Amino acid sequence: MPDDKVVLDGDDMRRTLVRIAHEIVEKNADPDELALVGIHRRGAHLAARLKGLVDDLLEADVPLGDVDISFYRDDVGTRTAEPEVHASHLDFDLDSRTVVIVDDVLFTGRTVRAAIEVLFDYGRPARVQLAVVADRGHRELPIRPDYVGKNLPTARNERVNVRVEEIDGVDEVTITQLEEALA
Repeated sequence: MPDDKVVLDGDDMRRTLVRIAHEIVEKNADPDELALVGIHRRGAHLAARLKGLVDDLLEADVPLGDVDISFYRDDVGTRTAEPEVHASHLDFDLDSRTVVIVDDVLFTGRTVRAAIEVLFDYGRPARVQLAVVADRGHRELPIRPDYVGKNLPTARNERVNVRVEEIDGVDEVTITQLEEALA
């Protein structure tokens, strides 16, 4: 998009994920007590990439899952658009593990809150950590990421777009001015 300001390109995204993987391993050295869980859609793809990097660093096979938060959102009854629903896959025991939730952008914290609810429907993790590619601020809930690719102070009339090769054909993070703010 021509009005998008690119803040991370493909190489930046790759380096960011490598750094986050190293930070995860530094805080969680035991692969038997670690799992990664991505939030659909883009967070699931980012979690899969992080899993490959973490597996290489730990020389282990860390469990990977993904969650759909569509029906756990606190605005599910007030949204006009039908949610795009995906299946959740948590085919491993969550109990006593450190679960790293992976998402693309942290904004209000409501998506992460919903993901935590999904996790607790499947088990009781020992700890829950959060990894995001971009933290744009504007929190409405007391949620703070453990691993951040890039802090992006933004205005409410801006949108942070994380694009991934698997869905969008390109890896990048951009900021877009919302149309309503321009009118």
